[in-house]
Amino acid sequence: MTKHFTSGRHFLQIPGPTNVPDRVLRAIDRATIDHRSEEFAALGHEVLQGLKAVFRTQQPVVIFPASGTGAWEAALVNTLSPGDQVIMAETGQFATLWKNLALKLGLNVEFLPGDWRHAVDAAQIESRLTADTGHAIRAVCVVHNETSTGVASDIAAVRSAIDKAGHPALLMVDTISSLASIDYRHDEWGVDVTVAGSQKGLMLPPGLSFNAISDKALAASTGAKLPRAYWNWQDMLAANKNGFFPYTPATNLLYGLREALLMLDEEGLANVLARHARHAEATRRAVRGWGLDIVCLQPEAYSNSLTAVMLPDGQDADELRRVILERFNMSLGTGLGKFAGKVFRIGHLGDFNDLTLAGTLAGVEMGLSLAGIPHQNAGVSAALDFLASR
Repeated sequence: MTKHFTSGRHFLQIPGPTNVPDRVLRAIDRATIDHRSEEFAALGHEVLQGLKAVFRTQQPVVIFPASGTGAWEAALVNTLSPGDQVIMAETGQFATLWKNLALKLGLNVEFLPGDWRHAVDAAQIESRLTADTGHAIRAVCVVHNETSTGVASDIAAVRSAIDKAGHPALLMVDTISSLASIDYRHDEWGVDVTVAGSQKGLMLPPGLSFNAISDKALAASTGAKLPRAYWNWQDMLAANKNGFFPYTPATNLLYGLREALLMLDEEGLANVLARHARHAEATRRAVRGWGLDIVCLQPEAYSNSLTAVMLPDGQDADELRRVILERFNMSLGTGLGKFAGKVFRIGHLGDFNDLTLAGTLAGVEMGLSLAGIPHQNAGVSAALDFLASR
């Protein structure tokens, strides 16, 4: 069968995995070393220490060879026991998946309902915890940036709600699509377990996941009774003291992680976050220029990692994505769960610059025309005007 050749590079504009920079690819592409050697120990110490700056923590960060789903499970099994009560907030598909995982582990989950277009309601959490005078609720789990909807929740407000209620529940936060893209502060915001993955703001391929762990969470792990072996923090932390891991690590991905951390440090984390905010605002201006709706209905909760776009009733978002992929070799994120076929998502995180964004938005605008989606051809110009003025 003859293959059709497409010149130019593929535009991978899904909200993750993101484009992997050449520097990171070159770092990964080297010979694997002995993971019990002094050379590896130096690598282990370097990445474990370097991650703390990205999480904004002085507490331990552990690395698992896994997707973000593994880090979800690790957060729960290290701190909780069968039947423990947990509060989770329904902000979208990934909050729903974390809830489903918790149920499979035998936890008693109260899923605070949401419409997938609004952020976590901190007042609702405060009210629920205030009513829990017996402190039966052991943890509050929220997704910082819901990748399926482009809605970012206020984690500091959730922490404040827990404190106002005078409740001892642990706070666990998923930052899989926000770490190194949206402002996040593990220590300052009093988070007990932060969950993250390698394939988004950290600019790596999938395969590494992370838990940043507070002293309170570590104390909880000593009495937690959910089964754990592969995910055991204690085994990880014991080996990490010497730069090693309790089982074979993903050595080459750790090379890439070291390079990604260097890149973030060279740009400066504050500059990285400002760049993401700027590109997100330009994208939102493009969406308004097309006359389309942003899924997130709260401007204060707009995501700086991605923008989810709602198509008019009767229009097929997956068909639009197919046209754009076929004609312009660009992948956009699909609608998930209750938004399947209704929403497409533009990822603007990771290794990303103005011209990448301009090309992405041009591909969307041309695709809207080719797919016959009712819109106005004013999105790209609105975005470019914003980018050029700042």
